[in-house]
Amino acid sequence: MPHASDAPVQEIRAFNRFYTNLIGALDYSRQLYVPYTLTEARVLYELNHARHLDAADLRGELSLDAGYLSRLLGKLEKAGIVEREPSARDPRRQRITLTARGRETAALLDERSSEAVGSLLSDVPAAERPRLATAMRTVREILSGGEGKGGGGAAVARPVLREPGPGDLGWVVERNAALYAAEYGFNIDYEGLVARIVADFAEDHDPHLERVWIAELDGRRVGCVMCVRDDAPGTARLRLLLVEPDARGHGIGAQLVGACVEFARSVGYREMVLWTNDILGSARAIYQRHGFVLVDEKPHRSFGVDLMGQDWQLHLGDTP
Repeated sequence: MPHASDAPVQEIRAFNRFYTNLIGALDYSRQLYVPYTLTEARVLYELNHARHLDAADLRGELSLDAGYLSRLLGKLEKAGIVEREPSARDPRRQRITLTARGRETAALLDERSSEAVGSLLSDVPAAERPRLATAMRTVREILSGGEGKGGGGAAVARPVLREPGPGDLGWVVERNAALYAAEYGFNIDYEGLVARIVADFAEDHDPHLERVWIAELDGRRVGCVMCVRDDAPGTARLRLLLVEPDARGHGIGAQLVGACVEFARSVGYREMVLWTNDILGSARAIYQRHGFVLVDEKPHRSFGVDLMGQDWQLHLGDTP
C-alpha cells in the first residue's frame, strides 16, 4: 500500500513522463528537423554560450560518461562542427571550440528550439502563460537548491570561466568604471587607469605567461580577473578582479582568483603580487583564503577619494 511520503516521488515521476512526451525529447531530431540527437544539441548549446569549454567541464556540466563524450566530440569534429586542441590552462585537458559552421549550427538549433516552444505555447491562453512560467521556475528553484546557498532557495547556476572574445575587454573597462563609481565614488581617473591596463594587455602580452578570464553565469558576463607579468623577475601580478553585485555569493570571486593562482603556478612564476585598497573587504578575504599575505600599506588619495592602499604577496610554492 503506497505511503503518504511516496506522493512527491510519484508526482515527479508522473511529471517526467508527461513532460518528456510533451516536448518529444525522445524524437528530438524529428521535432526540430535537424540531424542531431538531444545530447549533441546540448553540447552545442553549452559551447555556443560559453565560447569554449574544456572536455572535462562539458562532462561535468552535462553529466556524461567520458568515453561517450569523446566519441560524440569525435563525430562533431569530423563533421566540422567543433575543434579540439590542448587547453592553455592545462595541456593535459582538451579545449573544445565551435567552428564557424558550428556557431551557425548552434544558432539554427536555438532558433528551431524557440520556434518549437512557441508552437507549444500557442495552445496556452495568454492569461495562463505567466502562471506556467512561474510554476516552471519554482520547480527549478526547489530542485536545484542543493547546489546553492540553501535547501530551497533560488536556483544557482554554475559559473563558467573563459578567455575573452570580441568586446570583452571593453566590457572589463566599462564595468570597472561603473561599479567603482557607484560603490566607492571613484571618479573618471579610475576608468583611465583600467583602460591603460587593458590596452597594454591587448596590444602586447605573452599568451603563455599572461591571461584574462571572463566569468559567465547563465550565459551573461559577471566577472573578470587578469594575470600579467610584474616588473620583478619570476613574479606575476593579479589585476582587475571584479564580480557584478547581483552575481556575488556564487563563489565567482574565489573561482577567478583560484584560476589566476593555478595558472601562475603552472607556467612557472615563483610568486604573485597584487595591489588593492582596504575598503574592498570581500576581495581581501578571498585573497587571504588563497594564501596571500599583506606586506605593506600606506594612505593615498586617488580617483577622487582618500584610500588605504595595500600590497599583498603569495609565494607560489605555498599551499593555502
